[in-house]
Amino acid sequence: MNRVVVWRSAMLPASETFVRAQARALSRWEAHFAGAFRVPSVLAEDDDVIVFPPGFLRLRLTGRSPRLYRTMADLRPDLVHAHFGGDGWLVSATAAALGVPLVVTLHGHDVTRQPYARGAKGLRHRRNLRTVFRRAALIIAVSGPVRERAIALGAEPSKVCVHHTGVPVPPPAVPRSKRWDAVFVGRLVEKKGLDDLIAALAGLSDLTPRVLVVGDGPLRESLTEQARTLSVDVTFAGTLDHAAAGRSMAEGKVFVSPSRTAANGDAEGLPTTILEAQALGIPVVSTRHSGIPEAVVHGETGLLGAEGDRAALAAHLRALLTEDGLRERMGKQARAHIEQHFDVAAQTARLEDLYDRVSRCAAAPGE
Repeated sequence: MNRVVVWRSAMLPASETFVRAQARALSRWEAHFAGAFRVPSVLAEDDDVIVFPPGFLRLRLTGRSPRLYRTMADLRPDLVHAHFGGDGWLVSATAAALGVPLVVTLHGHDVTRQPYARGAKGLRHRRNLRTVFRRAALIIAVSGPVRERAIALGAEPSKVCVHHTGVPVPPPAVPRSKRWDAVFVGRLVEKKGLDDLIAALAGLSDLTPRVLVVGDGPLRESLTEQARTLSVDVTFAGTLDHAAAGRSMAEGKVFVSPSRTAANGDAEGLPTTILEAQALGIPVVSTRHSGIPEAVVHGETGLLGAEGDRAALAAHLRALLTEDGLRERMGKQARAHIEQHFDVAAQTARLEDLYDRVSRCAAAPGE
């Protein structure tokens, strides 16, 4: 069986369940996880291969490291799959030295925010992206807009394909009581648009919706104050592990994800939480932002408005919270949509086809 090393420099933040889930769904390739350093989180596992101990100088600016080379060589990969552009750059020289193809998945901020940072930081990101675009055998974009950004930054169009990561589709659940009118799961950062949600809730005072926000981040204090000032019923649950977050989703009538482009250009790729909610049979209220329209079919599996349109957000929440038949119909269609287009087993089988193609091309470069 061919071996793929799944590389994430920070192995592995709690928010990146998609990295582990995708690799665990491989059936024809054997996955090994490796990273530059360990991140204490619920997703860290004892058998993750960590190159650098705590406090060690991780990588020089060139991205070359004898220690990294030795570690990767010991894993004997047939292919390296790195998540995020910067991580792809870090491991690209090593993959080349080992003579194995490199696949890099771009998820969003690696081509929407980081390359446009001011000064030397942005310059370094753009330079590193050009390097990894040149060295990679295949560049996977999680949505069409991410692919367009990559090409605009210098990626060869023929190298870049859109591939949706997918999510596990659980067995049909027994209907359960709903504790929450709406649930949000994600980091509390500008691009998630939580201030738009809270403002929209103020326009639904006649419904007094109960909303659960799962996640943490730098905006928690200001969002909590906004909810208090507007007297809306928002519970901030903080960070929950993946299973608990899933249970919270299932207890909501609607999943809400009011994403927008942040002032610094940061944008989504395609939020996994939107897929997971629909897999549970929950309709989504969201925005026409980045890859979200690729996952949510407006009027069928959820309702989409323009970025930052608080009136539309309120109207869409009102429609789904007051029309039980509409909510039930969209929930069923949402689950069917995920089963057909985003099931992680089917999507990962397609990923393995991409691995096979890249490996064949590497073995016969003249063909």
